[in-house]
Amino acid sequence: MFISYDEFRQRADGVMAEIRAACLAAGRDPGEVALLAVTKTHPAAAADYAARYGLVAVGENRVQEGVEKRAQTTAAVRWELIGHLQSNKARLAATHFDRIQSVDSVKLLNHLDRAAGELGKTLPVLLQINAGRDPAKFGAELEDAPALLQAALALPHLRVDGFMTIAPLSDDPAVAVTTFRNLRELRDRLATETGRPLRELSMGMSGDFAAAIAAGSTQVRVGTALFGSRGQQ
Repeated sequence: MFISYDEFRQRADGVMAEIRAACLAAGRDPGEVALLAVTKTHPAAAADYAARYGLVAVGENRVQEGVEKRAQTTAAVRWELIGHLQSNKARLAATHFDRIQSVDSVKLLNHLDRAAGELGKTLPVLLQINAGRDPAKFGAELEDAPALLQAALALPHLRVDGFMTIAPLSDDPAVAVTTFRNLRELRDRLATETGRPLRELSMGMSGDFAAAIAAGSTQVRVGTALFGSRGQQ
């Protein structure tokens, strides 16, 4: 059974308090960091809860799951794809999602641009970078990021908002710190070189978002801390 809204609200209050504390510890305005509610594996009611609480966006890992879930709710939230996207699902993703965070190749960029053009829309994207150099993670390598960005900026139907990364799983907190710092420094350099703000840094999840916020994250992605694990439903 899925959790009640009251339980969700208590959980969300706790997460928001942690985000605020992390911001204050880093000398940042809490208003600079948004909470993305990760609704993957949870029912459509999760998006309803997020909207009722006042969150503006939810994140899904799988295209088909997100498409089906969005059709089951009228929640006034932005739907963001945060999981790996195959090129053959680019049109479906461009049709049903408001932003794609997991763009990591020129091939995928071209597919998304073509789909967005056919749909008559400008599609916001984030470029996923493997800033922790983790062989188990998707994302463009740090060295390939400038070329990927240039390719993205040349496409007429995409809007590059910034970057996304996932820190490697590690017992050493320094690994996440280094990962997030790498992405922040990359963004700062490329923003200067291109003259584009590239404002969004989507980095940090339940276990490491304090480090991400200290490094400059503008959006943290939290699921289990908000909705519980699948086993709790």
